Amino acid sequence: MTEKKRSKQIWDRSSRFPKSLFGIYMGVLCLMSGLHQGLIVAMDYLNVGGILTVHITLAYWLVVAAVLTLFTRWRVRKTYDDPLQRMAEATERVAKGDFSVYVAPTGTVEKYDYLDRMILDFNKMVEELGSVETLKTDFVSNVSHEMKTPIAVIQNYAELMKAEHLPDDRRKEYAQAIMNASARLSDLISNILKLNRLENQNIVPEIRNYDVCRQLTESILQYERAWDEKEIDLQTDMEDTALIAADESLMELVWNNLLSNAVKFTGHGGTVAVHQQSDRQFVTVSISDTGCGISSEAKAHIFDKFYQGDTSHAAEGNGLGLALAKRVVDLMGGDITVMSEEGKGSTFQVRIPALPENNRTDSEV
Repeated sequence: MTEKKRSKQIWDRSSRFPKSLFGIYMGVLCLMSGLHQGLIVAMDYLNVGGILTVHITLAYWLVVAAVLTLFTRWRVRKTYDDPLQRMAEATERVAKGDFSVYVAPTGTVEKYDYLDRMILDFNKMVEELGSVETLKTDFVSNVSHEMKTPIAVIQNYAELMKAEHLPDDRRKEYAQAIMNASARLSDLISNILKLNRLENQNIVPEIRNYDVCRQLTESILQYERAWDEKEIDLQTDMEDTALIAADESLMELVWNNLLSNAVKFTGHGGTVAVHQQSDRQFVTVSISDTGCGISSEAKAHIFDKFYQGDTSHAAEGNGLGLALAKRVVDLMGGDITVMSEEGKGSTFQVRIPALPENNRTDSEV
């Protein structure tokens, strides 16, 4: 059921001052008028003087007006004043940075109306603001951690290189460690900038038709040395050609990140499988590994910025790769999902819209 249909069923669009209220007021006034006539007859019967009759009549209608005014004020306070006062107090707390605010709706779920909808939307907005604030805090914390580590490595090895009579082989080892840390820091900054540009839509994708199977093969070959070092069994099942319309350089980020993770988290002698198939609508690529797997809790955050299932940060990486992959795939009109079980490995599946047959040139068929 869509959100729009659900809204039509939930929200009561009737006014908080219904037309029936006119009938109630009319009935009360008729009753009061009848009592007024009865009062006049009684005063005539008791031979009450003219001035006293006027005073009694005026007092009577003053009481009637006061009762109606008090009823109307009670109705307005219950209907609008109290909930809007709570909203005003809540907005003031939010403006001061308190995102734990919650305003209770005025009606039951079956009788939510436009004011309840405003309150529920306000609660949702505050919850989202709280989440953004938490993410911002985590972002700053994680960036600080990720930058401190390579900087500390560079400082330590640079200090060691200052030692006199340092053997050449040791000096080369320290220099290589500094270069690796510098490259890690450079990748971190580069990925932050790319992710920021993607999220702010500052990157205009250069869409063109190309063979994703060729691109996958080229990406796999980049990790040939890593396969050999860990004696990983690489299994591939791909078509000869699969055409998509996408930004080739951005999609390369996706495959490199997924393949890099597969190599990183697969143990010595494990297996990594790359499977690709296509139909009229989508080209689907699955990258599986026999690594440590992902917990159900981690799966819920796996595409968040700087999220790492290994909270100790012992594993190499900065938690930006999958966030980048997710944004790129979304930008290309596709989707990316993960299936995983702890201790049994993971499978990342990417679906990209296939190039329609009528959009292919003779050279691409």
